[in-house]
Amino acid sequence: LGPAAVAGALNLRGRIVTAINTSACLGFAADPARPAEAAISVVVEHRGELYSLVVDAVGEVMPLEVAALEANPPTLDPAWRDISCGVHKLKERLMVVLDIARLLDRVVAVPA
Repeated sequence: LGPAAVAGALNLRGRIVTAINTSACLGFAADPARPAEAAISVVVEHRGELYSLVVDAVGEVMPLEVAALEANPPTLDPAWRDISCGVHKLKERLMVVLDIARLLDRVVAVPA
């Protein structure tokens, strides 16, 4: 009975962690050709709780200069704009930087 983006729960060293289907949060349709076993969990802490962000893949991990973060372009989809902190210019493309706290606040009910 949880939100559609909640994929389930997992046990991480004795702690129950809510698994979030990041593709569903971002509005991507499930790829039926991609096996579920290929997914990767990236564990983050938010408001004192652990969450597993289920992603298709992890690319390059890179440091980013805070000063180089630019505002979202006006052409960015409004749904993405609401969960993005801005963009970084890479050599041949823009990288949208997700605000994980905002993303999780949209999916998980915040206690009053």
